Amino acid sequence: MLVTAYLAFVGLLASCLGLELSRCRAKPPGRACSNPSFLRFQLDFYQVYFLALAADWLQAPYLYKLYQHYYFLEGQIAILYVCGLASTVLFGLVASSLVDRLGRKNSCVLFSLTYSLCCLTKLSQDYFVLLVGRALGGLSTALLFSAFEAWYIHEHMERHDFPAEWIPATFARAAFWNHVLAVVAGVAAEAVASWIGLGPVAPFVAAIPLLALAGALALRNWEENYDRQRAFSRTCAGGLRCLLSDRRVLLLGTIQALFESVIFIFVFLWTPVLDPHGAPLGIVFSSFMAASLLGSSLYRIATSKRYHLQPMHLLSLAVLIVVFSLFMLTFSTSPGQESPVESFIAFLLIELACGLYFPSMSFLRRKVIPETEQAGVLNWFRVPLHLLACLGLLVLHDSDRKTGTRNMFSICSAVMVMALLAVVGLFTVVRHDAELRVPSPTEEPYAPEL
Repeated sequence: MLVTAYLAFVGLLASCLGLELSRCRAKPPGRACSNPSFLRFQLDFYQVYFLALAADWLQAPYLYKLYQHYYFLEGQIAILYVCGLASTVLFGLVASSLVDRLGRKNSCVLFSLTYSLCCLTKLSQDYFVLLVGRALGGLSTALLFSAFEAWYIHEHMERHDFPAEWIPATFARAAFWNHVLAVVAGVAAEAVASWIGLGPVAPFVAAIPLLALAGALALRNWEENYDRQRAFSRTCAGGLRCLLSDRRVLLLGTIQALFESVIFIFVFLWTPVLDPHGAPLGIVFSSFMAASLLGSSLYRIATSKRYHLQPMHLLSLAVLIVVFSLFMLTFSTSPGQESPVESFIAFLLIELACGLYFPSMSFLRRKVIPETEQAGVLNWFRVPLHLLACLGLLVLHDSDRKTGTRNMFSICSAVMVMALLAVVGLFTVVRHDAELRVPSPTEEPYAPEL
């Protein structure tokens, strides 16, 4: 597994680099944004946001391994993951209201504090302390994916009055570098876990200075902003009306809940499947992220002028790839007949599918869900998503170690077949809907190349 992991990592990185270079060469020259005020503002945002993302990714490869290092059983580790998921969904429901009440800058600083505390709890072997840490991690995740974006959009539109067309360019660049940071974080986690001498807890300790620096830069460079609060009950009621009145929204929510709940279970299972065979966890994680980056690059190429495939087609392909990968895993994890290389390949295919899925789903959500109801609808999407993931982990908690893993992949296969049926239903509903098609390049509004 050691050699396989390193070869896969190098091969995926080379593929990503080749695709990105060919895409850049094929891209027609455009007008670059040279507004110094905008570039300075964008840099202030990126400095804080990228540090926060790097700290988040640095912890991912060794979370399960850390709990295993503390001699917790798989069932106990599953409960810790369930606690984290439950915390994420509970705080996610109120995150927007909390951010508006506290202020976006204050919320970003709060994120750095709570996530630092979460990392510090990993130094303890007390199960209750680790449960508290998972709850703090859920709060931090909710703030990471709400406060930073909300702060940027408000500053961009209200304080600086930059064109709204420039916002997608900023977040497209952020999404690309988010993948790159994830790849680098896996290698860094492998290095600190192997060299510092602290073992699996080392990446969590190393994340704390990054979080502290992110909070300090936000305090020094960012201005505070607030927004009018919409009542949580009104937000959820409006989202539910939208969900029930539009079949496209309902099917899209079904696909998201089924697909992403399986991904949460995959995040839990990949370490116990590969670690017993000597896999370098940081390099494996970086390979996963490189596969996801490759999928994102393929999405951009597929939807480009040359091929002009539609996000609906790529969403269907992503679901099909995951179905195939999960069927592979039901055989490669059979007790007594484990094949770690086949499992690793299946995991890479799942991550490749994620690289296709997330930009496709993001595009379709923007087109299908009215902007005023996005927060409410997404709240309703998250609830079944996390409930399904928690249910899956609790089922695994009550199962035998080896047969439970294989059975869980079998259940996930069945769930993804249901997601595939939902994709077919959505495709039937929207096949003649021009609104859900990527506009031709001549119709796209101008966005600066940065």
